Amino acid sequence: MEWTDVLGIVAGICTTASVVPQIRKAWKTKEVDDVSPGMFATLMLGVGLWVIYGITQNDLPIIITNGASLALNSFMLYLMIHYRKKK
Repeated sequence: MEWTDVLGIVAGICTTASVVPQIRKAWKTKEVDDVSPGMFATLMLGVGLWVIYGITQNDLPIIITNGASLALNSFMLYLMIHYRKKK
């Protein structure tokens, strides 16, 4: 494995893990009113496109890390819908 592969995998792991603190906070506090659903929707579109790109390039690290990111961000979007206060 070349250093560029390792770099890409580490970058993917960091990007994927970045939403975990937000999910943990939302799950624990059930407070999501200050979280932007538009940002998460845009992010999900981007990582979804990365998954498609990874498939076209047959690049497993891109597919796996962005697929995991898409799943985590989808869960966060679910929490935002579930816990959003009715006004």
